[in-house]
Amino acid sequence: MFLRTGWDTGYGWPYRRRMNEHRREERVSSGANSDEACAKSHPAVGTTHDGPAADVVPDGAAPDASDVVPDVPVPDHKDWTWVLERPCPECDFLATAVERETIRERLLATTPRWQAVLARDEVAVRPAPQIWSSLEYGCHVRDVHTLFGERATLIAEHDDPGFANWDQDETALAGRYWASDPADVAADLDAACATAADFFSGLTDAQWRRGGHRSNGSVFTMETLGVYYLHDVVHHLSDVDG
Repeated sequence: MFLRTGWDTGYGWPYRRRMNEHRREERVSSGANSDEACAKSHPAVGTTHDGPAADVVPDGAAPDASDVVPDVPVPDHKDWTWVLERPCPECDFLATAVERETIRERLLATTPRWQAVLARDEVAVRPAPQIWSSLEYGCHVRDVHTLFGERATLIAEHDDPGFANWDQDETALAGRYWASDPADVAADLDAACATAADFFSGLTDAQWRRGGHRSNGSVFTMETLGVYYLHDVVHHLSDVDG
């Protein structure tokens, strides 16, 4: 899922397939809405990525789930720009089949699917300690919309701009993804997508060919940025069975 090097967004956290298999197995063996399944897979079970959290709760009170920092997923250092040239085996996205004039509408079409995901009863439940919940994925995609809107703005307004690094783990922790309100996330995701998608509409050929670059040297045109961005949003839907 993600490029964990701090300079960009990617897609392939380790354990994605294990996550999807875990979800299917759990639904069969425990029932999707069972209390037991929820207790086993909830991200806040009294531990943090630094160790037990119970000893910091005053007066022996039980910790609030939203106050317990969940584990940080294992970094993925792969460079996912290859998805612009060949099919993604995990989500079946084919970048070469995307017509640039359809990027905006295809981005907008993902929003209802994300809103359905964020309306699930167990949206905040992690399938495993180091795998994001659907809520956390939704928060990330909301921020991806904002990020790519900013990068599209840079390309539109500057010649060959450099894109600022983005540490996704740091963003998730600072934004307390796990404790977010799903309804707020759904609304913010909708607004962020609408804003960012508009940058990929009504462009001339020259505007589509304007470029920018990441700190690792990867170069994007407005067109390839839009396709890369679309794959990110679509790919994460496959992560959450959306």
